[in-house]
Amino acid sequence: MPLVKNNKPFDRLVFYSKLLSYTLSSLLLLLYFSFIVVLAFKPEIFSLFPFNNSLTLGILVGLSIIVFSIVITFIYVIISNYFLDELKEKIK
Repeated sequence: MPLVKNNKPFDRLVFYSKLLSYTLSSLLLLLYFSFIVVLAFKPEIFSLFPFNNSLTLGILVGLSIIVFSIVITFIYVIISNYFLDELKEKIK
């Protein structure tokens, strides 16, 4: 495997790949840790019944975090397939 040095397309690929993965991971971690902080210091907030049914706010927020993680995974895959793969082809 050849060593890649001073290759602008490769540098762009690495930069955008890291930017995308760090940004989306940071969003998810911020959301998750916010959930944990609220759960630790104000757990009574999550015991509310917002729509007068059997689902509490904690369950709804927890499910929303799961759905959000699936959505940003799809976003990553779409951006990776259309943008990052194009940069990979320029390297070959």
